[in-house]
Amino acid sequence: MNAITSPKPEPRLTSLSHGGGCGCKIAPGVLSEILKSGSGMPVPPELLVGIETADDAAVYKINDEQALIATTDFFMPIVDDPYDFGRIAATNAISDVYAMGGKPIMALALVGMPISVLSTDTIGRILAGGQAVCKAAGIPIAGGHTIDSVEPIYGLVAMGLVHPKRVKRNADARVGDRLILGKPLGVGVLSAALKKEALSPEGYAQMIATTTQLNTPGPELAALDGVHALTDVTGFGLAGHGLELARGAHCTVQVDWAKVPLLGGVRELAEQGMVTGASGRNWAGYGSSVTLPAGFAAVDQALLSDPQTSGGLLVSCTPETVAQVLAIFRQHGFEAAAEIGEITGEAPGRLVVR
Repeated sequence: MNAITSPKPEPRLTSLSHGGGCGCKIAPGVLSEILKSGSGMPVPPELLVGIETADDAAVYKINDEQALIATTDFFMPIVDDPYDFGRIAATNAISDVYAMGGKPIMALALVGMPISVLSTDTIGRILAGGQAVCKAAGIPIAGGHTIDSVEPIYGLVAMGLVHPKRVKRNADARVGDRLILGKPLGVGVLSAALKKEALSPEGYAQMIATTTQLNTPGPELAALDGVHALTDVTGFGLAGHGLELARGAHCTVQVDWAKVPLLGGVRELAEQGMVTGASGRNWAGYGSSVTLPAGFAAVDQALLSDPQTSGGLLVSCTPETVAQVLAIFRQHGFEAAAEIGEITGEAPGRLVVR
């Protein structure tokens, strides 16, 4: 009588990726060198936002009332549950539309899967997670592209619309503005703990809740005259994306570290060594442009450069607009949103932590 063999168990999704989520971004210093060759490209006047200031998405003016936002984002698994991986990747990709002040209109799926390793059921669950988030955002997945890949890769091309006068770039912060962060930091730390099988069920639930929360306040924030600049905090961490804002606007970003919200338990996990390699690569790429206070702890530096997958919006607004901005965040369920600093002119192009 022939023995009945059970299907070969599939590996953990995170075991198939050399870097998960936005932690697998190319280091900022290396990326800067790579992109130097594109600086001489022709730029049509309709292109309102291109690659000049490392903004979140491209914006192309269609007419006096509409501009098209186009962006793409994809990465390897940050979690092992395929449905959650799809949700996180889709939320992260759509975030860039919100970060420009726009409303998403449709998406295309980008799918690279090791078909000899993962079952069609697992791959289907990844895509279903992405579809669920797009449904929540009110947009269709209207197409896409698939390849057989060594590592699992999933993401979206996301497109949206915005009024040309309401485009919020990361380069338009003004001296005197206040900074507001929409989500707490620490996703990279939680992902490192998960990969080392040291993340509690409560920690995992917290990680999924923050990474699948769509940055829906974006369009309402963009409608406020007192909001000057918007970006989202993702793979380069708070310090990296704060520096992009500072360099684009030729100003100084000052961060009051004590006011920066953190996800529950991440400081303790970071103290135990649960940090990503991307955090160190981030710091190596831009740390020389960051001024830290005396005695700033190594764990705080790691959190400052911690890569955020599907992180929060970073808003630069007038002092008079702070209450409105926080109220909009609260209305959309962002209870941890907080004022974390200000824009000054004392050291243009730098981030200063106090």
